[in-house]
Amino acid sequence: MNSQVYQTIILGGGFTGLFTALNLASEHYPRSVILIDKEERFCFKPLLYEYFDGEMNSFQVVPRFSELLRGSGVIFIQDTVESIDLHQQQVQLASGNSYKYSNLVLALGSVTGYHSVKGAKENAFPFWTQADAIALDRHLRGCFQKAIKIEDPELRQKLLTVVVVGGGASGVEMAATLADFLPHWYGALGGNATEIRVIMLNHGEKILDGDINDPLRSIAEQELKKRTVPIEIITEAEATAVSQNAVEYKTNNQVKILPTHTTIWTAGTSVHPLIQNLPIPQEHRDHHHRLLVTSNMQLLDFPEVFAGGDCAAVRDNSLPPTAQVAYQQGANIARNLKAMAIGEDPKPVGVNIRGTLLKLGLNDAAANLFNVFEVVGEPAHLIRQGTYLTLLPTPVHDFKATTEWLDEEIFHHHLDTHKTGKKVVQAVELIGAGVVSVLVARKLLRMLGEKEKTE
Repeated sequence: MNSQVYQTIILGGGFTGLFTALNLASEHYPRSVILIDKEERFCFKPLLYEYFDGEMNSFQVVPRFSELLRGSGVIFIQDTVESIDLHQQQVQLASGNSYKYSNLVLALGSVTGYHSVKGAKENAFPFWTQADAIALDRHLRGCFQKAIKIEDPELRQKLLTVVVVGGGASGVEMAATLADFLPHWYGALGGNATEIRVIMLNHGEKILDGDINDPLRSIAEQELKKRTVPIEIITEAEATAVSQNAVEYKTNNQVKILPTHTTIWTAGTSVHPLIQNLPIPQEHRDHHHRLLVTSNMQLLDFPEVFAGGDCAAVRDNSLPPTAQVAYQQGANIARNLKAMAIGEDPKPVGVNIRGTLLKLGLNDAAANLFNVFEVVGEPAHLIRQGTYLTLLPTPVHDFKATTEWLDEEIFHHHLDTHKTGKKVVQAVELIGAGVVSVLVARKLLRMLGEKEKTE
């Protein structure tokens, strides 16, 4: 079926796509808007670890698109995009439906990059979606249930060893999360929690090398050693093969084997296949094959098409593939679409890097705020969650999720565990710190937003 010609189609419901849609709705965009994503739910990826380990619930981290877009006027279609015809300005879906567009927003993100490592795609667990988190949860619980019944220490150790491939931010956050809560899982079954092993394989000499979180490396290295079970970091280790029972890696020209039943893959990303297949020449792509866009976020050869997030690179302006960049790009793309619809010229997109936030275990994090000061430990944890909750889409969802988090994380957790004397004082201080963290995060973001509007 074909809809009216003057409509904007957004492909991909990640940060760029969803925030483009929501901002178009708030800007009273005069054209119809269709958001297409293969998933039923939006995934707030920075908080997926909290969903995985039970710190947050599905409403907070993976809300349904239908709920987020209710009353916005944006049409949500759950379907898989099969092809994009830039010349005919048409999108073909797996359902057989096709849609013409006057403007298109490419916000398809990236996909897990396995870098041709033998068996990695088949045997390693990715960690991108709610389904990935559920699959990993079930697998690990199954391993522990088997381990508790096995007397052979060698077989039991394989079941209790988790290998995280990749020492970037995702690998660090995943390893830290596992090292804190897996021992509680196994201990609750009656097992010896000290038998849990969490190993991180890093290709380079240093973790977080070249990452936006690079300034937090020394803090991260220290905090990873303080987890419930210390994380074993193997550097200069190139994963070469993954099987169901082991990870093979090369180091110092030697091939070594790590016996494990659980390998988690966080070693980079690749361009989405649909983006890779677009008729865009290599000279209009970056060295990662992402689409080059103008400062207005438009494709060089197709100005009616905008692209942002992980699938695009702004020409002559290197930006990290992070949530804060993607959601700011979404807001700016929406403003430019509105300008074009009413006959005005699009304007260059401005993005403010507001710092970095790194999860380093349960109730632990590191924050580098505006490259001015660093916060470590539970205060950073509160700032991280409070900051991310301010970014949750739509004001209603933001408010409800934030109040639920404050109630559960601060009031219940800390008041229940700090009963008397000095500990009550500490609890009050923590409550104050938590509330202040959320309010400060909101204030900083509001101030920056006002600053952006005046520039």
